[in-house]
Amino acid sequence: MSNFKDLDALLQKYVDDGLPGCSCIIARKGETLYENYFGWADIESGKCLEREHVFRQASLTKIAMYTTAMMLYEQGRFLMSDPLYEYFPEWRHSKKLVCKPNGYVDIVPTDHPIAIKNIMNMTCGLPYDMIMGESPVQHPVSRLMAKAMKPLREKGHFSLREQIRAISEVPLTFEPGTRFLYGFSSELTAGLLEAICGKPAEMVIKEMLFEPLGMDSSANFTFGDLSDRLVKNYYLYPDKKLGDENALYALTPEEDARFVGPLGTISGFSRVITNCFDYTKLMQMLACGGVYNGVRLMGRKTIDLFRTNTLTDTMIQEDFSNDYLAGYGYGYGVRTLLDPYKGHHNGSPGAFGWTGGSGTWAEADPATGVSMVYMHNLQPNLEEYHHLRMRPTAYGCLN
Repeated sequence: MSNFKDLDALLQKYVDDGLPGCSCIIARKGETLYENYFGWADIESGKCLEREHVFRQASLTKIAMYTTAMMLYEQGRFLMSDPLYEYFPEWRHSKKLVCKPNGYVDIVPTDHPIAIKNIMNMTCGLPYDMIMGESPVQHPVSRLMAKAMKPLREKGHFSLREQIRAISEVPLTFEPGTRFLYGFSSELTAGLLEAICGKPAEMVIKEMLFEPLGMDSSANFTFGDLSDRLVKNYYLYPDKKLGDENALYALTPEEDARFVGPLGTISGFSRVITNCFDYTKLMQMLACGGVYNGVRLMGRKTIDLFRTNTLTDTMIQEDFSNDYLAGYGYGYGVRTLLDPYKGHHNGSPGAFGWTGGSGTWAEADPATGVSMVYMHNLQPNLEEYHHLRMRPTAYGCLN
């Protein structure tokens, strides 16, 4: 039987060192091997972190969204080779930015249109618009995306379709499929779900994935008592003191409301709110060949395609290489472990998952049927410190 005393000690140390709270669940082939909760959901109110509390997932949303996309793919609803303009006509004549040796730039037509596979594996050439700002040291495409989004942000609320239409005027950073660039591919993929299914992407994910899996505390929007169960989003100061949502540099309740709220109130595509208990159902389905609780949601071969590395060695070296991503390649919306030695990873090659900017992390290992889900909400999230220690400790506890 597995012994998780080392994992308990590590997660308790996280809280002792200043993390407000964290949770982790490890399962294997339908059996929960480990489940524990440390610290607080709300320190000021004295609420201990418990199973029912939910977390902001930020980019960990991608596992759910791209899983849903792969389910539609295996239903024949789209092909990876389909041009994006078949779903969004304004993208028919894409342009790209070319930097010249003398420092000048040209904007020229792309050789090929963006294909669906390019938004599935982040090779379409567009970063996130949210991280752009006006800094002169940023890439010109970043500044152009910020400029394109400015009217929508000044207007206030905007739809995902409006956002996709606005960004279609922005030149790509490179020829589609030639480099990896994390970013706006996610919004385009969410838009694909909407275009195919004729309803908000948030509802597509809920109806196709969360409801069949019994993920009753999961959605890209708040409903029922989810707002009351949402952990407080803290800011960790350099002196290790925690500030709450009203503190300087932390997200105010108004700012938080830009990312968390009822269906239809969040501009663009809203991110998932869930907890370890619910997300384990999704990760177990992916670790166990597409089956959860005896119900098949997708094919094993589709999951194999989902987690197949799509990046060249050059892309990995130049665009997907840092201490946090070491040893991984990238499939369709998820990273996949290629080299345990390079990644200092004691799991299995082919394990796949992603992480979230609020401090969440999840991985599925089809070779063993193991899934791991870890969550905290903190700004800055300090993911490299927490996740890279939690991961080997958790795998090391397994028999």
